[in-house]
Amino acid sequence: MTEMATTEVERQRGQLAALSIAAVVILVGVPLWWRTTETYRAWLPVSHIQELAKLQLQLSADVEVVFARGTVAPEQQKKFPLTHTQDEQQAVDEDTSLSYRYETKYRTATVMEEDALDQPGAAEADLSLHTLSESPCGSLVVYVIPESSSLLPQDVEVYIGQRRTALLRMGAQMKVGRTLEQVLSHLEPRVKQVLQVMSFSHADITAALSNRVRLSPGNKESIADSMRAFKSSPGYEITFSLLNPDPKSHRLLWDIEGAVQSYIQPLLTKLAPVANFSIDSQILYYAMLGVNARFDSSRSAYTLNADSLAHVINPVEARLGSNAASSNPVLNFLLYVPDAHHSPLYIYDRKKQEVPSNAFHSPRWGGIMVYNVNDRYGPEAVLPVDIDINMAKVMGVFLAQLRLLLGVQSPRPPPGFMVAPCGSAGLADWELDRLMWSRSVENIATASTTMTSLAQLLDQIGNIVINDNIAKQVSNAVTSLQLAVAELEAGNLGFALQYSKEAILASERAFFDPSLLHLLYFPDDQKFAIYIPLFLPMCVPILLSLLKIASEARQRRREKQAKKD
Repeated sequence: MTEMATTEVERQRGQLAALSIAAVVILVGVPLWWRTTETYRAWLPVSHIQELAKLQLQLSADVEVVFARGTVAPEQQKKFPLTHTQDEQQAVDEDTSLSYRYETKYRTATVMEEDALDQPGAAEADLSLHTLSESPCGSLVVYVIPESSSLLPQDVEVYIGQRRTALLRMGAQMKVGRTLEQVLSHLEPRVKQVLQVMSFSHADITAALSNRVRLSPGNKESIADSMRAFKSSPGYEITFSLLNPDPKSHRLLWDIEGAVQSYIQPLLTKLAPVANFSIDSQILYYAMLGVNARFDSSRSAYTLNADSLAHVINPVEARLGSNAASSNPVLNFLLYVPDAHHSPLYIYDRKKQEVPSNAFHSPRWGGIMVYNVNDRYGPEAVLPVDIDINMAKVMGVFLAQLRLLLGVQSPRPPPGFMVAPCGSAGLADWELDRLMWSRSVENIATASTTMTSLAQLLDQIGNIVINDNIAKQVSNAVTSLQLAVAELEAGNLGFALQYSKEAILASERAFFDPSLLHLLYFPDDQKFAIYIPLFLPMCVPILLSLLKIASEARQRRREKQAKKD
């Protein structure tokens, strides 16, 4: 009897031990294991990112129309100043919409502006008006001058200067005597044309959205321009290379440092709000183009046709080297001096016409210019011959190519428009504004797409760790994007560009953070392979003990039921 009691006590003690162990495992072990092995995911502003996925941009441009003496009647001048606002909606696709707001202010010219408009020519008047007051970035001033004014040639209706100023001739159909409403309604389409040339057009803005939307075939010119230019970047590397394949015959002397300071640096200084630039140069000896030029006996010269130009880049690029320390795009400008046995060398276009600059450019890569020197010396010259390169001629070509590759596009003006040369800086103020409009929209579209892709990736793959640093970068990107959109809507172009640059930098830092890949390729079958050898030996005895306890409980319940019956 005593032995049976002892057995029963031991059995109960074993059951209590099994239940205690199971309780500790379930109530303490499992939550502790779950907590210590869970993936850390910091909070992200997903709702704001989803709002930015539906991109709705509004571009606001301020235009000031100034009427000179003799353009409106004295009684009409009393109604000035006036302000007129025009809104225009454009749907790009289901996730992207654009709206444009043109705020036009009308007033009469001041005495000092009238004196500036009395200059002998349009260029002098443009300079005088600029000295009076400088228009803020993104804004325009259009001066309406009488039809009889001698500032513009007879066949010119609109003159666009180097700054943010335009001169518009009052048409013959707008003679004094018409109502002010009729005058303004007649001026409105002309002012809008000026705005599209000097500020932005719908085609330019949609081309800047090429990373986000599919462009329609109707914008072929804008598509070609966007494909030629480099994508927006916080910085660019510019490399000038002199290729001398025949150093035994030619000792080339080029003042690249002085040429850069005189011709390139003024442009880069003006482009400082858009990006940072670094410049280097090199001389490559025994560097060939890699394409055999054909000798044209009718011209007594070697020629390169348009079809062979595509094969020039790769052999030359292998000799250029790369700057591994920088992730910025590289713009390559090569000056090639043919060897004495293959001179002169000329480039011909697809129409079999000689290219005047003897140069070509490759989209999103750079440009190459062929510089012939065979006429610099005769057959009796002592080799090697010292040759001074005309850097003004070379830099004129490279400057034009640099403008194209950076996206500085001068639109084709409508009939009756006259556009002043860009001047010594290589860039007019309104051309800078056009580039800043496009870059701001491009940065906003790229950053919003990057943030949307990152949010979708993190939502689909729960194993990715989201550190506090990534969450901070995402929050900074979203905040900068919201500020850029707001500044663009307010017409503050400079601030909009700055915030858009900060947004794209923060979004790319977050998207390409190495810690995001830590558990990206860690599937569930690997988890089972790790945890089963640890937990199976411990869980099997506990489960068997619990099953035995449950079985014994059911057995006792059946025995009690049988005794009652």
